[in-house]
Amino acid sequence: MTSIQPVPPDDPRLLGLRHLLAVIDRLRAPDGCPWDREQTEASMAPYLIEEAHEWLEAIEEGTVAQAEAEAGDALLGVLMICRIAQDDGRYDLGAAAEHCAQKLIRRHPHVFDPAYVGEFGGKEWEAIKRAERQSIGEDSSAMAGIPSGLPALQRVARASGKAIGAGFAWPTIAGALDKVIEELGELREELSKDDLDAVPGTAPAGQNRPEVEHELGDLLLASATLARYLDLDPEALCRRAVRRFESRFRAMEASLDGPMSDQDLACLLNAWEASKVAEGPANSMEP
Repeated sequence: MTSIQPVPPDDPRLLGLRHLLAVIDRLRAPDGCPWDREQTEASMAPYLIEEAHEWLEAIEEGTVAQAEAEAGDALLGVLMICRIAQDDGRYDLGAAAEHCAQKLIRRHPHVFDPAYVGEFGGKEWEAIKRAERQSIGEDSSAMAGIPSGLPALQRVARASGKAIGAGFAWPTIAGALDKVIEELGELREELSKDDLDAVPGTAPAGQNRPEVEHELGDLLLASATLARYLDLDPEALCRRAVRRFESRFRAMEASLDGPMSDQDLACLLNAWEASKVAEGPANSMEP
């Protein structure tokens, strides 16, 4: 493998990182902050997830300054957890970083191995990961390595991507779209007339509820899988869709003459359509 030299000590990126590490070390010192000193890896983990989501939101709809600030907050979570692990004698930032660097070198032979020839893509990447797992006796299924705690749509994207990479895939996008249509038909078959005529918030009728849950789950899965076939992120699509819905709902509320509870459905739908027109045709979405 090609030898990779560390960045020079005067690399500008290191200045802020060294300063942040010094701040964290001071906070964790015996005479540091009591709150920071009592934290554990487990107690800090939710903060890391929260900060990652805030960073993602800033990337998608915030300013450069907001994205930079949230990147720092997410970095703080990583560095704090590594410092806590260091204090407990488990691992430290240096070990974690070196482990990651070596893994990236192994998984990019087309970049770091002068002797590597041929194409390199998703299949080759997954093959390397599978060989790594087999070498240490871990799960080597094509589905391995998908965290169970991922948001559901993101987990579908990962799982369907791995299935496609393993060869379990329709030859064209049309197959994935047909599957969505098929699952929608199966859901409609399970919904009774009473189910369809019920007011919002009414659970399916007793005996067929498991079947309705099953088919609706399959429809959601098929829809998210279609996004993966289209090389789109279903989690990001859903986030954008719900932001559009919230924005239009607020615009609809603001346009009403009086409380929403006093309006009939026709009035609300007219106000909803007006909010869509105000956004423009490219963003139209039915309620």
